[in-house]
Amino acid sequence: MDGNATTRHENVALLSVTSTLADRVTTSDELDRLLQPVLKRLKLPKGLLQRVAGVFERRNWSETQTFEQAAIDAGRRALAEAGIRPDQVGLLINTSITRRNLEPSVAVHLHDGLGLGSAALNFDIANACLGFVNGMNLAASLIDAGQVDYAIIIDGEDFDDVQANTVDRLLHSDIARKDFMSEFASLTLGSGAAAAVLGRADLHPEGHRILGGITRSASQYNDLCVGTVNGMFTDAKGLLKHGMELVVQAWRDAKCDWDWAHMDRYVMHQVSDIHTADFVKAADIDRALVPVTYPTLGNVGSASIPITLAGEKATLSKGDRVLLMGVGSGINTAMTELAW
Repeated sequence: MDGNATTRHENVALLSVTSTLADRVTTSDELDRLLQPVLKRLKLPKGLLQRVAGVFERRNWSETQTFEQAAIDAGRRALAEAGIRPDQVGLLINTSITRRNLEPSVAVHLHDGLGLGSAALNFDIANACLGFVNGMNLAASLIDAGQVDYAIIIDGEDFDDVQANTVDRLLHSDIARKDFMSEFASLTLGSGAAAAVLGRADLHPEGHRILGGITRSASQYNDLCVGTVNGMFTDAKGLLKHGMELVVQAWRDAKCDWDWAHMDRYVMHQVSDIHTADFVKAADIDRALVPVTYPTLGNVGSASIPITLAGEKATLSKGDRVLLMGVGSGINTAMTELAW
């Protein structure tokens, strides 16, 4: 197949993965109470977030936290866990959807906060909820090419303003039921941060090998989920339908090079009960092997996959096979295998 790649990495290992969770818990019951006037006017029941999405809580930053500080905290702990000094890092890739300015990049603030050396390349990659996996694959390619020995992939997400602006708009407009549902996904978002350190596998036999994977795109559906700081507007049915079509296509294409039918863990981008159940059914895999964090953390954007992996690492054993996978607005999908 021309276009999107199936890739293999020869000498790359994941040395650490960490997360920093936001301090403040916002329950779906709290959002129900805030939105009671509009729910009543539109004759919508309480508990939609819990019953439809399976999201009971999400995290928001406290007044003493910022997404950049949280990302730096996760990055420092990832470096310490990997046993790598800041001056050894040759590459930092920030994959946040969130940014406080158009320029400079978020990466420069994280580079400075982590105390990386002047020779360490740093930049942002933004690709909706797939940025972290894309960043890992790019860093792995540069390590394989001998350009750098160590890389840190880092992400901090802040969806607090999106959530607050959405609630305010829903309460203070004559929004119709259809429009309410188009903004429903905004209410599932949560804030958080994560970081991972990658290095040469031959120097770190204790690391977890990054073997490679597959990416596929269906960019003709680029208008099904559009997000700004003011809100996220989603054609939920269309996004689910075409997203699943793309995932199934990628899954089938991968069979020529990969056997992912019997992994020990499937670490998916965290969206909802519906998305998880549909993929489990389409791929015919055991749902018990799919850890979920969306019930308590919501959808944490590009930080979602590494946060879930960080929470799952204590349950993994040497030799376990782990598949990182997700769908991002656009629509894109990516799947990457780790040998734990």
